[in-house]
Amino acid sequence: MNYQPDSNRYESMIYNRVGSSGLKLPAVSLGLWHNFGDVDPFSVGRDIVFRAFDLGITHFDLANNYGPPPGSAEKNFGRIFKEDLKSYRDELVISSKAGYDMWPGPYGNWGSRKYLVASLDQSLQRLGLDYVDIFYHHRPDPDTPLEETMGALDHIVRQGKALYVGLSNYPADKTQTAIEILKNQGTPFIIHQPRYNMFDRWIEQGLTEVLKKNKIGCIVFSPLFQGLLTDKYLERIPENSRVAKSHGFLKKDHITEERTEKVRKLNEIAGSRNQSMAQLALAWVLRESVVSSVLVGASSVNQLEENVKTLDNLNFSNEELKRINQILS
Repeated sequence: MNYQPDSNRYESMIYNRVGSSGLKLPAVSLGLWHNFGDVDPFSVGRDIVFRAFDLGITHFDLANNYGPPPGSAEKNFGRIFKEDLKSYRDELVISSKAGYDMWPGPYGNWGSRKYLVASLDQSLQRLGLDYVDIFYHHRPDPDTPLEETMGALDHIVRQGKALYVGLSNYPADKTQTAIEILKNQGTPFIIHQPRYNMFDRWIEQGLTEVLKKNKIGCIVFSPLFQGLLTDKYLERIPENSRVAKSHGFLKKDHITEERTEKVRKLNEIAGSRNQSMAQLALAWVLRESVVSSVLVGASSVNQLEENVKTLDNLNFSNEELKRINQILS
């Protein structure tokens, strides 16, 4: 293909500063957790990436284990990058992570220096990159000293293999300790990537306070609870939905009648705002001042376009927020 991005791609996207750093991210970023593995049609994923860039989405988020199979999302994005996006490298923010099971044996998981350095080397090879813009430790390791894991992130930056580092899935107390270690090392820790949505508000119990106090940014994954916070499951489970896939993370037992009834009530508020349920849920996450961006997945160009339209209405009245909290409680 001879892809030419839209010349107006920066005119309507909102870009938010990440904490106190110099980096800005689009308010909506594209996550490649689903729909970009070898089990998915390559041409569809490529079209989604192209349309994302046309819409001003400059940030593409990956991890070593995204697929399935693990590694295939990085490999497929690397092919798209090599064939069509390489000349736009300096307009892109590309991130990856390591922390979950990736290869056999004692060195293919968790947070040791050996695992993290080796995993990023493998990721860079699959992606066809000299460096990633952000490299995350994907989850806390209960057995490896935090000093070793943070030291590995520092080492990676000093090697020139990542510009910034981040954490994902870390609780408030471990995040605060990591901030202090990385600050002493002079490592550019700028961002935390937690799960956060209307049904999972754990970051409000201390993490957002830690991030605000230390001027660290936040990018949210699963803002739609894997699709539950859309109108997709209000009547039935569609055959082609994420919950119907054997390799999906949303399970049928997540779709309870109690949750479905809450989504119906929230959907009424969305309608009064001229938004879809998904757009309401994304706007609600972005209302939190520490959140720089939301990661959305997309199985089609149309779905991506609808998610980006969230940015047309990000403001909530006090009455709307009160009604939403009443429904969620």
